[in-house]
Amino acid sequence: MSTNTDPSSGYAVTPAARDEALRNIVMITYILYVVGFFVGITMLVGLIVAYVKRGDAAGTIYESHFTWLIRTFWIGLLLSVIGLITSFILIGIPILIATGIWSIYRVVKGFLAFNDRKPIAAPAAFF
Repeated sequence: MSTNTDPSSGYAVTPAARDEALRNIVMITYILYVVGFFVGITMLVGLIVAYVKRGDAAGTIYESHFTWLIRTFWIGLLLSVIGLITSFILIGIPILIATGIWSIYRVVKGFLAFNDRKPIAAPAAFF
């Protein structure tokens, strides 16, 4: 088994340890997104974590999860803004409801794939 040395710590890091650390970070990020449905700021924290750790996850199954979560945030934000702007003509209310359902769907779908240790097949897809 090969080991890499983490330059920031000087300790040898095995691929299994790196994989497990990334897995924990992805799980925490999904949890931050779920909590974000109730306390919005945690979703923003999850977005920052996803951006910071996506490079570390390059070439692993977890890279697709970070991309999936990043896209979930930005598309959800865009659709929410559109819903808020158009809510005064009542079309925005169904947009906001659909955006909430879509966001929950994406987080659940992503977490289920994560739990099965599978990558997101098409992380840039809308569904």
